[in-house]
Amino acid sequence: MANSELINHSALRLHVLLEKGEITPLDCLDALEERIFEVDPHVNALPTLCFDRAREHARCLMDKSIAERGVLGGIPVAIKDLTNVAGVRSTQGSPIFANYIPDTSDLMVEHIEAEGGVIYAKSNTPEFGAGANTFNPVFGATRNPYNTSLSAAGSSGGSAVALATGMAWLAQGSDLGGSLRNPASFNNVVGLRPTPGRVAFTRGGRFDSSLSVEGPMARTVQDLAFFLDAMSGDDLRDPLSKPRPGTSFLKSIESRNKSLRIAFSEDLGITPVDREVRRITRQAAEQLQKAGASVEDAHPDVSDAYSIFQTLRAQSYAIGMRDLMRDHRDALKPEVIWNTEKGLALSIADVIHAELARTALMQRVARFFERYDVLICPATIVPPFPVEERAVMSCEGKSFETYVDWLLIVAVATLAGCPAISLPCGFTKEGLPVGLQMIGPANGEAKLLAAAHQLEMILDLKTDRPILPRVTHIKS
Repeated sequence: MANSELINHSALRLHVLLEKGEITPLDCLDALEERIFEVDPHVNALPTLCFDRAREHARCLMDKSIAERGVLGGIPVAIKDLTNVAGVRSTQGSPIFANYIPDTSDLMVEHIEAEGGVIYAKSNTPEFGAGANTFNPVFGATRNPYNTSLSAAGSSGGSAVALATGMAWLAQGSDLGGSLRNPASFNNVVGLRPTPGRVAFTRGGRFDSSLSVEGPMARTVQDLAFFLDAMSGDDLRDPLSKPRPGTSFLKSIESRNKSLRIAFSEDLGITPVDREVRRITRQAAEQLQKAGASVEDAHPDVSDAYSIFQTLRAQSYAIGMRDLMRDHRDALKPEVIWNTEKGLALSIADVIHAELARTALMQRVARFFERYDVLICPATIVPPFPVEERAVMSCEGKSFETYVDWLLIVAVATLAGCPAISLPCGFTKEGLPVGLQMIGPANGEAKLLAAAHQLEMILDLKTDRPILPRVTHIKS
């Protein structure tokens, strides 16, 4: 089978071919290596490759029976460069760790490999994942394949671009302030922030933090559910991790519920949103309504989300970055320094107020989901912006004070502890992707994925097929 044909397959179709023995994991790696050579110079999504390690793992899998190869059965997986992979350069996008090669993998990587995932590349990320534009001083910027002069968003930007361009069938990412959802929106792929604990990972800093989670990215909802099945499960080393549900997520999306109760909001009442993004996301909501879902304009009261998010995000930076600030301040980008200093300046009263307010917000959102199955809104407030701009600093005439203000619409699900998916829902007049954020109640991934799959079929945007980058010269 030609490599180009394999690249065009979905992950699920690839899995069928692997199970039948019509292809091997080595064939998949050969196809990816050829595609990366062709495509990545234009987008810079996968700066670190580990094909020798991948082929060694693939051969070990091929020595096992099909039934022993795990959920993924030999499908290659790209891992974000914030996550350690044993024996592979893991930089976190920082010059401090530019040459760091860990001896052990993150336990999430261990789970993926135990389920037959073959790690072949590390995807690009902003420095320490800070900021929703993927650039760093180690590898440079990752570019949007729909227009290479524009941002891929972040912080899982490399993963999203690899998927969109056929350099990955499945890719992992992480999410605190929309880092799975923003790049999915900008690159016309699917990204899921799961309920905290759904995916076990190696925890650092404050072990019981539920702000940052690990999650799957793919080109379709079915592929994403398939990958989530492989990623989910408890582990003694992560006390917050949850057991796998009795029914697989892939199977759960087969139950199409046309009587869904859906709340739609253009802005959650808290943020400006680009007019074209408003129009496109509302059209998607109307499509769901025409298909039989009940859709109402409504959203929970999340009016204090901004102050809560700013405080708790800063606290997480103070915990995670304090020592690096002390020892390597000159090597940190200004956004990391600002966020860490903000956290170190917090009083105990500030943190208590934010924690109590977050709990109240979570309770309001939980009550809201007693009336609705899914809340939908834009995944990002703007279409892709110029790659040289560090962050979005204004929208529809409103200026922002900080580099994370434009992420408020995705911060709500983070604060509420809810699963949230970014699903492609249309294109601007310039042909740039727009994502719809679909939020479900805590632990409600199954129903959320079913709703997303239903809308995906209604919109029929053909996201299962990768594109070649549309190379545009950057303005000087």
